[in-house]
Amino acid sequence: MLELLPPLNDHNLPWMDTIHPIVVHFVIAMAVISVIFDLIGVLTRRTNLFEVSFWNLLFATAAIFVAIIFGQVEAGLAEPYGRASEILNLHSTLGWSLAGVLSLLSGWRYVIRSKDPQSLPLPFLAAGGVLALLVVVQVTLGNQLIWVYGLHTVPVVEAIR
Repeated sequence: MLELLPPLNDHNLPWMDTIHPIVVHFVIAMAVISVIFDLIGVLTRRTNLFEVSFWNLLFATAAIFVAIIFGQVEAGLAEPYGRASEILNLHSTLGWSLAGVLSLLSGWRYVIRSKDPQSLPLPFLAAGGVLALLVVVQVTLGNQLIWVYGLHTVPVVEAIR
């Protein structure tokens, strides 16, 4: 299957640079801002923020699947070493889990919005807190893969080659 890809560059990728981090930053921002807008909306009784939060949650849910596709391809080309393999596996597993969590929250939010767009139940806000915590853990793992283990950086790729 790898023969279908163009030749790999000095980042060990078939394209100019890693795409996964670019896409995943949209997911991070939209998921976290969704939780923040929900909290601000509840605390200030500005229910118009619920609409902004809802759409951010929906787009985060769609974008995470794009991020996962690029992440899986780039992970397959990464050639992790040492503990980086464990972290990459955990990062991949948590990424798929986050896709499930975002999908469930989007569905739940759609039902809440259909019944009463002017309020949010406390359990949904708590689930948003769990989502934010999972995003922080996922970001930490991704940062370790890049900044500690240097996956897809030129010096690491050259050393492995």
